Amino acid sequence: MQNDVPTKNNKHSCHRKRHKTLGVPELIAIALGGMVGGGIFTILGISVSMIGVFTPLAIIIGGVIALLAAYSYIKLGIYYKDEGATYSFYKKTFPDSPFAASLIGWWVIFGYISTLALYAYTFASYAISSFSFADIEWIRKLVAGAIILVFTLINIWSVKGMGRIEDLMVYTKLVILVIISAVLIDNGHTSLPVLLEGEKEISVLSILIVASLTFVAYEGFQLVINAVNEMDDPEKNIPGAIYSAMIIAITIYVIISLGAILAIPFEDIIQNEEYALASGAGETIGHWGADLVIVGALLATSSAISGTVFGASRQMAVISHDGYLPGFLARRKNSIPVHAILTMSSLAFLLVLTGNLQVILEFGSVTFLLVSMLMAYANYRIRHLTHSSVIISVLSMAGLMCGTVLIIYYEVMLQPEQLFFIGGIYITLTAGAWIYSNMRSRDKP
Repeated sequence: MQNDVPTKNNKHSCHRKRHKTLGVPELIAIALGGMVGGGIFTILGISVSMIGVFTPLAIIIGGVIALLAAYSYIKLGIYYKDEGATYSFYKKTFPDSPFAASLIGWWVIFGYISTLALYAYTFASYAISSFSFADIEWIRKLVAGAIILVFTLINIWSVKGMGRIEDLMVYTKLVILVIISAVLIDNGHTSLPVLLEGEKEISVLSILIVASLTFVAYEGFQLVINAVNEMDDPEKNIPGAIYSAMIIAITIYVIISLGAILAIPFEDIIQNEEYALASGAGETIGHWGADLVIVGALLATSSAISGTVFGASRQMAVISHDGYLPGFLARRKNSIPVHAILTMSSLAFLLVLTGNLQVILEFGSVTFLLVSMLMAYANYRIRHLTHSSVIISVLSMAGLMCGTVLIIYYEVMLQPEQLFFIGGIYITLTAGAWIYSNMRSRDKP
C-alpha cells in the first residue's frame, strides 16, 4: 500500500448534487432492512447444528465484531461524505493504489451480490415452506429470481417510493419478530440451564467460528452511507442511524435465537435448515405460529433485498464512474443508477442458480470480514483526520482478521470443496479488478 493520505480536496469531492429525501426513520429502516433480513433465518439452522445452545452467545460475539467494524465505516463516512462508501473511502485514503481501489470495489460489490442472493434464497425457502414442493430446488430458485425482479423494479421506480415501502416492511417485520419471539419463549419446553446441562462439549473455537459466520447477518449497516446524497446532516444521521439499527438487530437476533432453542427441538431446526423457524414454530405453537413466522421472514428478506439493491447499486455506479467497472453501469435516470440495479440483480440471480445456501453464506461472510478489515486499516491510517481511537481501530482490525482466518480454517478442515468454489470467485474478481485498473491507468491523462 502507498503511504499517501487524502487531501482536503479529496475529502470534499462528491459525485453529484444531494437530493435530500430520506429522513432518520428511512435511514434506520435501510440499515435494518439490510441486516434483519436473511440473517437470523439463514444462520439459525447452521449455528444450532454446530454449537447448539450456545447460538445466542455466538450471535452476540458476532454483533460485537460488527460494531467494531461499524466504527471505522462511520468515521470514514462522516469524513468523506461519499455515496461510494467502502470503495471511495479506500480510493481516497490510498490515492496512488489504483489496483487496490479497483480490487476492493469488485470485492464489496460482489459481496453485496452474494447477500442479495442469500436473502432471495431465504425468501423463497420460506415462501414455499408450507407447500408440498417445498424441497424442490428449481422452484425455490425461480421464486428467488421473482422476488429479486420485484424489488429491482421498485428501486428503479423511485427513491422516495422505495424509502416508504422500506419503512413499512421494516417496522412491520420488527413487530412481528417481537411477537414471534415472545410466543416462542412463552411456549418453551425447557430452560437454558437444562439445555446447558445436556449439551455435548462445545469448544470455544467452534463458538468463535459460528460468530464469524454470523457476521454476514450484520452486513447492511454500510448501506446508510450509500444514501449520503439523500440525507440531511450526515455527521449526526450516519452514526445515529447505524448504531441504532445495529443495537436493534443484535437484540432481535438474540431474542429470536433464545425463543427458538427453548421452544423448538434442535433436530427440527437442523433438519429444516433453510426454513427452520417456520417448521419448528408450526410444530410447537400450531399452524398460525408457522404462518406468522413465514410472514415475518418474507417481510424481513424483502426489506433486505430492497435495501441492498438501493445502497449497493449506487456504490457500483460510483466505481463505474471512476473506470473500474464497465462504463454503462454509471448511467443514471432521475439520479437512479438503473443499469447498476439491473446488473446487480441479474448477477445475484445467477449466483442463486449456481450456489447453495451455505456457500453463499460463507462467501458473503468472508468478503465482508475482509473488506471491513481493510476499512479499519484505512481509518487507522488517517485516524488523525477522522479523530478515531487507536485502541478501537486496532481491536477492530484484530477481530476482523481473526474472523476471516476462522472461516477459512473451518472450510479447510470440513468442506474443502466449497473453498475451491469460493476461491474461484475471488480469482475471477481479482482478475477483473486487475484488468480494469490497468485499462484506467492507460486511459488516464
